[in-house]
Amino acid sequence: MLRLEPRPQASPLWTYASPLLALAITVVIGVILFTVLGKDPVRGLQIFFWEPIKSPYAWSELALKATPLLIIALGLALCFRSNVWNIGAEGQFVIGAIFAAGVALSADRSWGIWLVPAVLLGGVVGGMLWAGVTALLRDRFNANEILVSLMLVYVAIQILNYLVFGPWKDPMGFNMPQTPRFDRAAMMPRLFDGLRVNIGVIIGLVGVALMWLFMFRTYAGYAQQVGGLAPAAARYAGFSSRKALWVALLVSGGAAGLAGALEVAGPIGQLTPHIPVGYGFAAIIVAFVGRLHPVGIVLSAILMSMFYIGGELAQSRLGLPKSINGVFQGLLLFALLACDTLIHYRVVLKRRGG
Repeated sequence: MLRLEPRPQASPLWTYASPLLALAITVVIGVILFTVLGKDPVRGLQIFFWEPIKSPYAWSELALKATPLLIIALGLALCFRSNVWNIGAEGQFVIGAIFAAGVALSADRSWGIWLVPAVLLGGVVGGMLWAGVTALLRDRFNANEILVSLMLVYVAIQILNYLVFGPWKDPMGFNMPQTPRFDRAAMMPRLFDGLRVNIGVIIGLVGVALMWLFMFRTYAGYAQQVGGLAPAAARYAGFSSRKALWVALLVSGGAAGLAGALEVAGPIGQLTPHIPVGYGFAAIIVAFVGRLHPVGIVLSAILMSMFYIGGELAQSRLGLPKSINGVFQGLLLFALLACDTLIHYRVVLKRRGG
């Protein structure tokens, strides 16, 4: 019979092989799922894994989807490495979009080249303020940051609905719950003519480099991670757990708010009730599939954006429900959690009576 036996130390091989095995298991289950639903499994896999990369336009759309996932996941990786469980990045994403929209709607062309940075800064400030609520309640009252950050997501969505159905509603929008379109000067500059991909991709890649430097090449990043891995050792070394808490939540909140600003002033161009699409929750999976490492997060963000685009194409071309995207995300997460067991345990064959 098969049994799990503890390893003397964590396996370096399975640390990196586990996500690959999890992806393979997700693909296999996906094939079974397509077959059960009466769809051609080869066509289904083609839609999820080939259509999003088959042309320059497809790559641009892939980058557009991957950018918010990448930026949010970078902030969450720092949080999780610091043992701070920010589950409310979706709410910080929404508030960041609201603040960015407020700047875009109140500004005019006289701001010149400073308008786009002001919109981005508004998103960062909004996300940090919303994450700061969680940090304050955890710091002062020892509230559970998982519950607080998660509940604040729904508060953020209600604030968004109030604004687009109320004071910010476009009077010329045929009674649709949306703000006026942003001025062209407030929109994110595009990188190529005819493609929607914008400077958010560059910002995301710069963020990868900065996060890598902070995590692995600075004293502050080292102190941040020691506080998460060994709180007692951190206290003995004189590292501040309060500082680690605030830094982790403010950085992750600012990153989520930045992603919200890029989304609302990028492909959307106005504030609508459809801003929250689950990027904040999907970024949690992106962070863990990427092993909480900035470079790994780039690859996992691309994979997750393929699931988003594949799910949208599966609706129109295969007649599958919208939830198919969430199914693949959930399969990947559960497969990863199962495969991660192999990092600390090995499977051995135990003969009966032996």
